[in-house]
Amino acid sequence: MGRYLLSRLAQLAVVVALVATIVFFLIHLAPGDPFALAMSNAKVTEAMRAQWREAYGLDRPLPEQFFRYVASVARGDLGWSFYFQRRVADVLGDALPNTLLLMSIALLASFAAGIGLAVVQVRKAGSLTDRVISGISLFLFSVPEFLLASVMLFVFAFKLRLFPIDGMMDLDHSSFGLARRLADVPYHTVLPAITLTLLFSAVVARYQRAALLDVLPSGFVKTARAKGVPERVIVRHHVLRNALLPTISLFGLAFPALLTGAVFIETVFSWPGMGYVIVRSIDTRDYPLLMAAVIIGSVLVALGSILADLLYLAADPRLR
Repeated sequence: MGRYLLSRLAQLAVVVALVATIVFFLIHLAPGDPFALAMSNAKVTEAMRAQWREAYGLDRPLPEQFFRYVASVARGDLGWSFYFQRRVADVLGDALPNTLLLMSIALLASFAAGIGLAVVQVRKAGSLTDRVISGISLFLFSVPEFLLASVMLFVFAFKLRLFPIDGMMDLDHSSFGLARRLADVPYHTVLPAITLTLLFSAVVARYQRAALLDVLPSGFVKTARAKGVPERVIVRHHVLRNALLPTISLFGLAFPALLTGAVFIETVFSWPGMGYVIVRSIDTRDYPLLMAAVIIGSVLVALGSILADLLYLAADPRLR
């Protein structure tokens, strides 16, 4: 196991380095720079733009910029955000906890709901309940994230006024009493968390249902039925564990979202997390901030793969 982990961590380092290198050159070779938007201001001259580029080292040859960036990251310095005018580490330090809060709730709820719905469908396979859940899951699986988020926002925030329109807390949060301050963030979290749960649970339910149906014809299931074991016990305690591998793969793929966020959802709900930061960094060509987000994302994708492998071993002892 130790050698396996070391091997996978070495692969992780290589993958992250390749991804970071490719993205660095791609975003720097694209037309424009972080100061292109400032040129719409009549008071900003080309001379000022050239001065800014020189101050941030953007006038240097691209290979030199790359090696200077690598040296900076090796020292633990992720650079300076052009858009937020703060250290990149500070920007990410503010955004990461917000995304972790939202995504941890959504992922836990969606996997619990998706697996539960799949078990219900398999126990009632071919029934009206099975067909209704399958239809709803297919619809949620197909609908674009931004569209569902926009509809949820319009219906439950604008029309019914059951939830806040945007943000993570009210603008007057600091003036609230203790009880209202404690309830403010959860109140703002409910709608985006429900939206994410609907999207993710539909995917989990479809994959888990298919996996359960593949395991049901197995010999050990027939033996359990012949012994008179109730169907619900067979499905929950025998079939489910043997059908978890596809869901574990999904969890490994979803793991990076814990810290990188859901870009469309966070943008629609103005949630101040990593998704919002990534969009801003792309819009404004904020090279250091975008590179930091890419590095974090690639590290988490690799870690998610390793985590999925470890969960495989726990779920299926035969793989050991």
